[in-house]
Amino acid sequence: MLLSERLNLSTRVGKHSWTRLAITSSVSVVPVNILDVASGALLRSLEQEDQEDITSFDLSPDDEVLVTASRALLLAQWAWREGTVTRLWKAIHTAPVASMAFDATSTLLATGGCDGAVRVWDIVQHYGTHHFRGSPGVVHLVAFHPDPTRLLLFSSAVDTSIRVWSLQDRSCLAVLTAHYSAVTSLSFSEGGHTMLSSGRDKICIVWDLQSYQTTRTVPVFESVEASVLLPEQPAPALGVKSSGLHFLTAGDQGILRVWEAASGQCVYTQPQMPGLRQELTHCTLARAADLLLTVTADHNLLLYEAHSLQLQKQFAGYSEEVLDVRFLGPSDSHIVVASNSPCLKVFELQTLACQILHGHTDIVLALDVFRKGWLFASCAKDQSIRIWKMNKAGQVACVAQGSGHTHSVGTICCSRLKESFLVTGSQDCTVKLWPLPEALLAKSTAADSGPVLLQAQTTRRCHDKDINSLAVSPNDKLLATGSQDRTAKLWALPQCQLLGVFTGHRRGLWNVQFSPTDQVLATASADGTIKLWALQDFSCLKTFEGHDASVLKVAFVSRGSQLLSSGSDGLLKLWTIKSNECVRTLDAHEDKVWGLHCSQLDDHAITGGSDSRIILWKDVTEAEQAEEQAKREEQVIKQQELDNLLHEKRYLRALGLAISLDRPHTVLTVIQAIRRDPEACEKLEATVLRLRRDQKEALLRFCVTWNTNSRHCHEAQAVLGVLLRHEAPEELLAYDGVRGSLEALLPYTERHFQRLSRTLQAATFLDFLWHNMKLSPCPAAAPPAL
Repeated sequence: MLLSERLNLSTRVGKHSWTRLAITSSVSVVPVNILDVASGALLRSLEQEDQEDITSFDLSPDDEVLVTASRALLLAQWAWREGTVTRLWKAIHTAPVASMAFDATSTLLATGGCDGAVRVWDIVQHYGTHHFRGSPGVVHLVAFHPDPTRLLLFSSAVDTSIRVWSLQDRSCLAVLTAHYSAVTSLSFSEGGHTMLSSGRDKICIVWDLQSYQTTRTVPVFESVEASVLLPEQPAPALGVKSSGLHFLTAGDQGILRVWEAASGQCVYTQPQMPGLRQELTHCTLARAADLLLTVTADHNLLLYEAHSLQLQKQFAGYSEEVLDVRFLGPSDSHIVVASNSPCLKVFELQTLACQILHGHTDIVLALDVFRKGWLFASCAKDQSIRIWKMNKAGQVACVAQGSGHTHSVGTICCSRLKESFLVTGSQDCTVKLWPLPEALLAKSTAADSGPVLLQAQTTRRCHDKDINSLAVSPNDKLLATGSQDRTAKLWALPQCQLLGVFTGHRRGLWNVQFSPTDQVLATASADGTIKLWALQDFSCLKTFEGHDASVLKVAFVSRGSQLLSSGSDGLLKLWTIKSNECVRTLDAHEDKVWGLHCSQLDDHAITGGSDSRIILWKDVTEAEQAEEQAKREEQVIKQQELDNLLHEKRYLRALGLAISLDRPHTVLTVIQAIRRDPEACEKLEATVLRLRRDQKEALLRFCVTWNTNSRHCHEAQAVLGVLLRHEAPEELLAYDGVRGSLEALLPYTERHFQRLSRTLQAATFLDFLWHNMKLSPCPAAAPPAL
């Protein structure tokens, strides 16, 4: 297991008929994350109940107890495997806890605060044992002596000295003053007789813990953030040939170095990675696992074999702003991410294993992938481009590089039909076409032979302002460019001859894309619109309006029949081209969505934005359609079964089936069929009383609907009569939602009875008139004439 104080990977779910599947996220509250070293998966993220940032944490040597400290001045003891807090108490410090450490027995915990105090806690008995004062300013480092019988505690504050505290005498035994800058780490030899301290004053000091005197001062010529005493045994791969005292340092030069304490000589220097140096901020040795963990300034975690310093694992840390993201591999098994860093991160989607790529010396701005998925290209602010190749094992190496632009290279596009060339656009308003050498495409190209140098074949000044986007047509014969000058232009390749200009946007263009099926170009602009243009006459065919801010990316999906767009409002929108309407809005990002890319099969999309999130989306349109079709077929079958049951007068099963369909009108039809039976009253009672409780609850809800209509109120009242006559009041009150149903039934029931009362009065009056009406006798017929 690995504990980290930065967020790694998280999972969410969203929609379009697209479903959000995974990947990275950042939150305002800094938690403690638990990573599985073998797979790189985030097992658990721990946050204190006070929802405050965690300022310090430590895990006991027996791996059982985790303690965290937050800005709310609370200490939390965790059962970290279950993710639950077992104890929460006040730190008593008057300022946040800056450091903490367990002793070798896992029973004592020392905390150093920003108030200059050092406190010791008994984790088992749950009380504070010691309170040491005397350190000026923030106590940023505390450590127990590895021998628990000596009862010694070491601390260091901003005064650059190291204080030795005796737990037995409750006093300061010694103040070690030899550093001239902040002390960054303390480590002890296996016997506990020697201590090594490192500092930002570019020296490491070896101390004798019997006399508390300096035995050796080693200048290391870099600001050291962490030092580790190595096991006293030979390690030929690290230049350790004897069993003397050797230590490893990590600092602002970004490389690991091994030093011999006796001579003060550097015996091993880690090879420098290409590209910009990344300062190392932490380093720790896991002796049992024979692993060394380092942390870079951009929060990446690197795991090495301790005896050879061979890189084993890489874990990507916090990315401030994701600028671009692409699928990799012939089956889109990987993704490559460009963020506010000169480094690229390659993730395997299935295991989330990460590989960090070094090469550029400034922030990488854009990415693109060749058709087969093995090669991809990157461009950066360092005015250079690089081509990377992934092998079948998933390992990526730089195979080519080129330079020639005079300003930042902001966009790059690869050929579509064959792996033959790439095109770049820069802030210098020019476009360059770079052919790929045949040696680069050879399968026998060795990864360690060094990058091939690329040469630009064509250079053309295309716009008057920055070029933001490039797109190569599916047949590799056309090039589209989009610029801040509010125009898009169409060029013939490979000579970059101008064919036409697309004008109509009111602000600069952020993205251009060719349709995979039609002779159409899509443009996305800062004016919040997307336009479709005809390539033959350069006329605007359609305009899509819906984003509230700049549209940053656009992509054709569903075989060219739909558009997927992302904007600076953090929204993704799905547009149907034929109807010119937005059919789905996907809200998952909280800031600008710079990166958008669709898989080769068009069934997945990936997005990345300024909110540090990378989200994988799945197109579930066909699954939803199949589900809807299955539901319709099931409804038809159930309706036919219901008609058969009514015909056979099997009312109980018919009523249960109608209730399961959750269709009040169908249930009403069954009740009406029962009431038409000559023995309606008895059959209705027998049928309703044999229903399950959940079915009776549903029937009561349906009665509320029927009772609002005077034509159906008789069926509702008949069902209510059965329930009221045969169900105890306590049972009725236990029904789910019965109180709301009764409140809805009462007013309509009173209205129905008032109407019946008026009808009865009128009928009684008519009956009275009929019986009391006196009819005049009929006149006698005249006698016939003689």
